Amino acid sequence: MTIRVLLADDQALLRSAFRILVDSEPGMEVVGEASDGAEAVRLAGELRADIVLMDIRMPGTDGLAATRLISADPELSGVRVVMLTTFEVDEYVVESLRAGASGFLGKGAEPEELLAAIRTVAAGESLLSPAATTALIASFLSQGAPPGEPSAKGSGGGGDGDDGDGRAAGAGRLDVLTGREREVLGLVAAGLSNGEIAERLTVSPLTVKTHVNRAMAKLGARDRAQLVVIAYESGLVRPRV
Repeated sequence: MTIRVLLADDQALLRSAFRILVDSEPGMEVVGEASDGAEAVRLAGELRADIVLMDIRMPGTDGLAATRLISADPELSGVRVVMLTTFEVDEYVVESLRAGASGFLGKGAEPEELLAAIRTVAAGESLLSPAATTALIASFLSQGAPPGEPSAKGSGGGGDGDDGDGRAAGAGRLDVLTGREREVLGLVAAGLSNGEIAERLTVSPLTVKTHVNRAMAKLGARDRAQLVVIAYESGLVRPRV
């Protein structure tokens, strides 16, 4: 089955480069281009896109707002967003994952990395790098930072009580999970693949996939990326400082 890709970026030259790359890959095709987030949301539905390569910073409706709109629309439940960013470490990446993006990729990625990212997300996985993404999620979610406003470093005073209350409330959300599902969720949040989790727990990758799918269903998560966000927000996984 051909993977249908929508490009959303305000730079026409960059969209052209992505189009050439994607269209040259067997099993993929670019079905449309958008220069801002509002157009991306509209075209995602009209063109039945599977994957949206979404730039974070665009005029008007930016990529973050567009991702929220796509995730909130039941008719676009099959659309997956890969957020593109100039900087791999970017506070908006965390908010895009919260909004429903399946991962992020730096614009400086190699062509094969971009194509692999499309395949990965189209297969129902998330694009999460243990070295970058999970550390980023830990940093910002642990501080409770609002969109685009990361908390000041070292301000460990007044907000601690609120953070604790939030974690306690979030932890209750995990009560629907079995002990094994919670264990798998923690390993997913640590950035391990299904194969690595299977090796760690001495079970088959298929068993791990079943636990992951059940956790997503019980927690209402769109994909693996959302599970990571939930794991940190609930306090199941604590950030490494």
